[in-house]
Amino acid sequence: MEFGKVILPELDLIDFTLPPDAALTTATLREAKGKQPLRVYVGCSSWGQKDWKGMMFPAKTKSADFLQEYVKHFNMIELNATHYRMHDAVTIAKWKEKAASNPDFKFCPKFNQLITHIKRLKQADEITTSFYESMLAFEDKLGPMFLQMSDGYLPQHFAEFKSYIESLPRDLPVFAELRHKDWFANTIHYNAAFELMNKLNIGSIITDTAGRRDVVHMTLTTPVAFIRFVGNALHPTDYLRIDAWVNRFAQWSKQGLQAIYFGMHQPDEKTTPLLCDYLIMQLNKTLHMNIARPGLLPTNNTLF
Repeated sequence: MEFGKVILPELDLIDFTLPPDAALTTATLREAKGKQPLRVYVGCSSWGQKDWKGMMFPAKTKSADFLQEYVKHFNMIELNATHYRMHDAVTIAKWKEKAASNPDFKFCPKFNQLITHIKRLKQADEITTSFYESMLAFEDKLGPMFLQMSDGYLPQHFAEFKSYIESLPRDLPVFAELRHKDWFANTIHYNAAFELMNKLNIGSIITDTAGRRDVVHMTLTTPVAFIRFVGNALHPTDYLRIDAWVNRFAQWSKQGLQAIYFGMHQPDEKTTPLLCDYLIMQLNKTLHMNIARPGLLPTNNTLF
């Protein structure tokens, strides 16, 4: 992910401290407290990394079998493929079948770019209907879908944003990711967007990336946290940042957090499973959970 990317020497100059919780987060979790036990989903943004052969996949795994292997190690995927291409229901059903061996697995699809980046939510009803019809083919494997707006999507478009998310079906979980700096620099814009999402039960994506600390807004509009974490090739700060998130999840779980979706990104995706493994180990240790770790081959699992 290029969003918020910085050059390596700058990492030691960045304050990676997670901000305090927004007031809306506290209120949202208070309302949900005690309703259900915490569920945790951790995964990557792709299942098709050839570099994982001999590391996490058997060395001779064919590309067509990558998804079947991936679901043996993770219980979610942040599905960016749906952003770049409209996949029909037949294709989606095939992906679902390849994930059948993991009963808890969830696909978390990103809304197609025709909706968010080209039409920019205007006159997008027909393409949205087509997108939903395809995604429904995931059936019980469908996790939260997320609406990522472009870096240039301004608060001046709030009326269109409001109209669009109000039009979405209420029976499927949706999250939204806002990126332009003006959403976070102006309290009026910020409150309008996040209070609307809370009212409509639309989740708020938190993107943790080095070069855009403003989008680490710590505002939960539903009792489900969806984190898009962008690491820096296993730089020491990656582990410190993961530790901070685990500590925040521990606090949120006591307050009423119901679920965590954690999508891991790295500039070199070969190392992504390693940081996922570290996250899961820390979650298990701190939250006293028993989340299955990815089955990294021993020769490549020496970091931990």
